[in-house]
Amino acid sequence: MSERGEPFAFPSAPIDRLVAPFERFLHVSAASGAALLLASGAALLLANSPWSEGFLGIWSTEVSFGFGSFQMSHSLRHWVNDGLMVLFFFVIGLEVKRELAIGELRELRKATLPIAAALGGMVVPAGVYLALQAGEPGARGWGIPMATDIAFVVGCMAVLGSRVPHGLRVLLLSLAIADDIGAIIVIAVGYTESLQVGWLLSGGAGLLVVSTLARLGVRSFLVYSLLGVGVWLAFHESGIHATIAGVILGMMTPAHAHLEKTRVGRLMHDAADFLRGGGESVASPSVDGVREVQRAAREVVSPLAFLEKTLHPWTSFVIVPLFALANAGVPLTGEAFRDPVALAVGAGLLAGKPIGIVLFSLVAVRVGLADLPEGVGWGAVIGGGFLAGIGFTMSIFIAGLALEGSMLDHAKVGILFASMLAALIGLAMLVWKLPARPSTTPRETAGSGPGQR
Repeated sequence: MSERGEPFAFPSAPIDRLVAPFERFLHVSAASGAALLLASGAALLLANSPWSEGFLGIWSTEVSFGFGSFQMSHSLRHWVNDGLMVLFFFVIGLEVKRELAIGELRELRKATLPIAAALGGMVVPAGVYLALQAGEPGARGWGIPMATDIAFVVGCMAVLGSRVPHGLRVLLLSLAIADDIGAIIVIAVGYTESLQVGWLLSGGAGLLVVSTLARLGVRSFLVYSLLGVGVWLAFHESGIHATIAGVILGMMTPAHAHLEKTRVGRLMHDAADFLRGGGESVASPSVDGVREVQRAAREVVSPLAFLEKTLHPWTSFVIVPLFALANAGVPLTGEAFRDPVALAVGAGLLAGKPIGIVLFSLVAVRVGLADLPEGVGWGAVIGGGFLAGIGFTMSIFIAGLALEGSMLDHAKVGILFASMLAALIGLAMLVWKLPARPSTTPRETAGSGPGQR
């Protein structure tokens, strides 16, 4: 605040008028889902257009990187899926760490319902898929219908606006976080074929160095970024999917600020006195003093919060849409819709997800381990269970690990259309069951629960 009580603002510049609309768009909760939907639609249109061969060929282009005798050569799609998506999984790790440290999953009683719902939303869809694909080549895709795409779930809730009770919002977002933990375990355990022990030990050593430097008080983002690249490389070469490195590094990020607000407040008070003409001459300000203020301003926010806020626009509006462009483009044929793999995926997402979520939630409530959130009935839980059947990003990601060739294309068709139907049914169910006006107070509906990807 200024001496006259006016809020501080940086001087306006012409570029601000151009950037401001984009900044406002990035803060709309449904925007990331809209960006993902546009990218997916574009990929589908191009893959089924006269330009399909050229479009699909782009992602098969070989891109090489190396130093000395070490060389890496992979398709552009591989670099997106195993390289850029590491940042997406790093943000997932940050979200999981936040929820476990200071969020809804911190207290066992509050965490029981979303954990039980997530467990049911993973076990039952996988069981439905395996029941339809047992003994078939596509059985390896059992993990595909286990995932929930939080970006689309947030987008659907944004469409309903204030009609969504705060308790249901928190339940669905916490469920999606718990679901992410399960999906990460599935990727690490279920889809690791062979291990290169030397590289795995190198990755472990890199994580140990990161932990040691954190304990010693090293605060440089550059140092940790370079170490993170090394850990990613080691995991990539070890046989464990490289994105797991991103998750582990995210969960190792400190969730609490290095400096207390009161200490920073005293420093800022001294800085304000200096800027008003006290202390040293204003004509020759202290460089060390300015650096100290800069460092304090950064350290009053936890590294987790800073990185999550910084990386969210990049993952939501660049990396994930790029992933959709690289992976959602699949030829749509009548054969694909009738294929057993596509039908098994669809059954897992459309039937397995809501049944598993509602069934396991009902058991948790009936045995007294958990309570339904205030203002949330079983009809809303069923609607939320259908929304959780929007697999999309994570489902496509797991499909790429589990299947290949025509089976992969058919699985993607099942994912895309089952996710679309799950969204429509979930929205219709919630419109039917939720009151036109929220029963909770404005203060309760103001928050949006866990962070959004």
